[in-house]
Amino acid sequence: QVQLVESGGGLVQAGGSLRLSCAASGRTFSGYTMGWFRQAPGSERQFVAANRWSFGSTYYSDSVKGRFTISRDNAKTTVYLQMNSLKPEDTAVYYCAAGRGRPPTASNEYDYWGQGTQVTVSS
Repeated sequence: QVQLVESGGGLVQAGGSLRLSCAASGRTFSGYTMGWFRQAPGSERQFVAANRWSFGSTYYSDSVKGRFTISRDNAKTTVYLQMNSLKPEDTAVYYCAAGRGRPPTASNEYDYWGQGTQVTVSS
């Protein structure tokens, strides 16, 4: 079992930055693919970014590529999402997830989810 707790969300103006954190506890952290997803009201959950430690690979959706950066600290069992140049369309609840992630973009490949943190970007 893995427990995930997100933090770092909030209200920011367009063009600003936020860093989300996801603290994991429970089973071995380094073996999991860690992903970030987001869900806006009335929309489906959407892949944002993922990190596969065992492959040394990161993945991003086209909508955030070049603006967001996913990173992880296995010693601290924490994964981060640095979000720069934020846009109003980035407004959503952001979720951290852990799982096999094969492929890393598919939400059904993740077994564990955090409770979510709200990110609101004003224009």
